[in-house]
Amino acid sequence: MPELPEVETTVKDLQEKVLSRAFIDVWTDAKKIIKKPESFKKFKKDIKGKKIQKIWRRGKNIIFELSNGFSLLIHQKLTGHLLIGSWKLEVGNWKPLNDSPLEEPVNRYIHLMFWLSGDLMLALSDLRKFAKVELWKTKELKDSKEFKRLGPEPLEKEFTFQEFKKVLKNKRGKIKQVLMNQEVIVGIGNIYSDEILWEVKVHPFKDVSKLKEEELKSIYQAMQKILKRAIQAKGESISDFRRISGEKGGFDSLKKVYRREGERCYRCGTEIKREKIGSRSAHFCPTCQKL
Repeated sequence: MPELPEVETTVKDLQEKVLSRAFIDVWTDAKKIIKKPESFKKFKKDIKGKKIQKIWRRGKNIIFELSNGFSLLIHQKLTGHLLIGSWKLEVGNWKPLNDSPLEEPVNRYIHLMFWLSGDLMLALSDLRKFAKVELWKTKELKDSKEFKRLGPEPLEKEFTFQEFKKVLKNKRGKIKQVLMNQEVIVGIGNIYSDEILWEVKVHPFKDVSKLKEEELKSIYQAMQKILKRAIQAKGESISDFRRISGEKGGFDSLKKVYRREGERCYRCGTEIKREKIGSRSAHFCPTCQKL
C-alpha cells in the first residue's frame, strides 16, 4: 500500500500537472470503487465541470479541492496508483498512445479514467480494485468522522518530540503496530515502520510501554529522517506503486530491511528475519534488534 512518501510524491507530481484543469468526463468498469455518492451516475454528473483548485494530502488520502465547494478524495489502498497520460480503449483495455513507462504491466490495470481540460487524462490503475474514490462537500469532508479520527501528520512542524510522546502515552501494544495505527500517527505502514525500527535497533514486537526515553527520541528522529529521505527518492516501488508518469520511485536502493528476509543485515551481517505481526509481517535483524 502506498504510504506517506508515495502519496506525497503523487500529490506533488499532480500539483505540477493538473492544477486549474476541469473534469470533463469519467469512465469506470469497477463501479464499486466509487464509494460516494451512492451511484456512479450521480458521481459522473456531480464531478463534470468542476475545476481543480488545490491538491493536498491527509494521511494516505489524496484530496482534490474543486470549485463549487466540492472535494474528490482518492485513497489508493493496496495496489492502486494514479497515472497521467493519453490512452485509447481497445477491446476493454486502455492502451497508452505513446511509448512510455505507462506500458509497464503494473500500469495496465486501469479501472477509472478521468478526462481533464487541456486534453489530459487521469487514470487509476488498481490490480485488486480496492481503491476508494469519494466526492464530498469540502466542509463535510473536513468535519467527517473519518478525518477527525486521523492522527497527527509526522512531518508537520507542530509534531514535535513532545507531541510524539503525548500520542504514545498510555498506549499498549507492539511498537510496529502502534506506528502503523492511523489514529495514532498517519502515513506510516509496513515499509517505513520496518525501516524506522531497524534504524534505531528497536525490535518491532517490543511493547510501547517498555520503551525508554532515549528509544522514543531515536524513533522520532528516525521517523523524520527516513520519511523525508523516501520523499526525496520519490517513494518505494518494490510492489505496485508508480509515479503518475508510470515510473518507479527510487527508495528501493535505500531500504535496509523491508522485504530483505534471508539477506544479510547491513550492520552486523546477521540474516534478516520476517515474522507475522497481526495480519502483517515484520522484517528485522534478530541481532541488532533484540527483544
